[in-house]
Amino acid sequence: MELNATNDLIKDISQTEFEADVIEASKELPIIVDFWAPWCGPCKSLGPALEAAVQKAGGKVKMVKINVDENQALSGQLQIKSIPTVYAFKDGKPMDGFQGAQGPAEIAAFIDRITMDEDDDQVGLDEANEAAELMLDSGAPHDAAETFTAIIGEDEGNIRALAGLMRSYLALGELPRAREVLALVPEAAASDAKITAAVAEIELAEAGAETGEEAELEAAVAADPDNHQARFDLATALAAKSDKEAAIDHLLELFKRDREWNEGAAKTQLIKILDALGPQSELAQKGRRKLTSIIFA
Repeated sequence: MELNATNDLIKDISQTEFEADVIEASKELPIIVDFWAPWCGPCKSLGPALEAAVQKAGGKVKMVKINVDENQALSGQLQIKSIPTVYAFKDGKPMDGFQGAQGPAEIAAFIDRITMDEDDDQVGLDEANEAAELMLDSGAPHDAAETFTAIIGEDEGNIRALAGLMRSYLALGELPRAREVLALVPEAAASDAKITAAVAEIELAEAGAETGEEAELEAAVAADPDNHQARFDLATALAAKSDKEAAIDHLLELFKRDREWNEGAAKTQLIKILDALGPQSELAQKGRRKLTSIIFA
């Protein structure tokens, strides 16, 4: 049962070292605790098998061995009733464990479970986000909202899911709930592109709710193309109803006719729509090019 003294992945400890070598150390990576005794037959086969699996994990996990005969107080505190007993600690508390001898397959599965790192978790969340975004884009905002909510339940600061949930509520016409989600966004993430796009969507929806009837606004613009307020309100209404291409065209026309009208309101509203579309949007890129060409014409 002697261990290589130079091996920092596996070592014998006593109850006085438990706090540092298990509780605190498990906040950095998982720690396997093997409770054994020299007279325990199954311990003699399980111990080396565990050690080999820990070595194979390549630093994703460490292991400590505790002789129950020499550390009876700790064994009693942790209610060790039989040996071998194995616990895995993570973030300062037990996360998994087993009793009795285990075969190679069971040991390997145990190691896999406890060494599943945050990168693996993030891959799963990314896949869930992609699925939810597809639901939203496919016209299923209710399903998307449920999925984004589940992701936030796993990771409350998931920016992609928070932005997606805001967009889902907007698609459902639930503007107040979208605002509630915005309040959950960490301050440090306020400038994230996905968040700024969602915020722009919320502000456009709020502004759109205050405009007149679309048909009336269209009639007013047709009757007087220089009715800048009517054109601006029409663009705002169209943007709120997701006809952003038409909204962009009207705002570009307004900017072309009078770029200084209402302290440059056309350009400000246009930029908000482009932000809502996001930097990868072909429509947004096209709109920015048109705006640039007008500015430098």
